[in-house]
This record gives sequence, C-alpha cells and structure tokens, in this order.
Amino acid sequence: MPFQDVDAKLAFPKLEQTVAQWWSEQNIVKQALAAGDRARPFIFFEGPPTANGRPGVHHVEARVTKDLIVRYQRMRGRYVIGARGGWDTHGRPVEVEVEKELGFSGKPDIEKYGIREFNAKCKESVNRYV
Repeated sequence: MPFQDVDAKLAFPKLEQTVAQWWSEQNIVKQALAAGDRARPFIFFEGPPTANGRPGVHHVEARVTKDLIVRYQRMRGRYVIGARGGWDTHGRPVEVEVEKELGFSGKPDIEKYGIREFNAKCKESVNRYV
C-alpha cells in the first residue's frame, strides 16, 4: 500500500486543539490512569525534589526517567499505584534556605524571630520556586 500524500496546508495548532478536545470529551487521561490489571499492581513511590532552589537539568532527567518507568509498566498492562509528580515543600532543606536568606545561624535565631513568622517565610520561599 503506497503512502498517501500529506496535506501541506494542514493547520497543526487546530489539529492539536481538536485532539485535545476529543481527549477531554472521552476522559482519556482518567481512563488511562484507571486501566490495568489490579491483580498485578506496580507500586511506585517517588521521592520528589525539594522546592528550595530553581530546578536544574538533573531534576528534568530524574522526572523523565521516573515517567518512563511508569509509562512502561502501564503499557505492559499493570495497574500503577502511587505515581504522582510534585515537589517536596517541607522539611530541613526549605528551612536551611530561609535561614540563609534571613542570616540565621540556628534555632535560637528562629525562636527570636518567631516560629509562626519563620513558617510563613518558609511557605513564601516554597511558593517562589514551585
């Protein structure tokens, strides 16, 4: 069977919108996430990067690798549990970042500044990067 000629005037943005609309109407993403053999689950617990600095290429590499693993398991018909991308927005790395910003050298400085105020600064810092 010979190849058919391709329409040289095809509007790719319009085609993309049409496909995206179809995916939305058919709930394709929801169907894909719910699919798979529940008798053979693939459990994937990701350790997300901490939101205490600008993302680097190493974050992208890790995310792509994790995504490939999950997609491969889905293509093999397994039901995937626990695969969610995101950012770790709490913990010591965030506190260290804020301590550096404020020029603090430990717990006494944080207590003098105020725990509530320090926590608010941590949330502000996370939101800046996420």
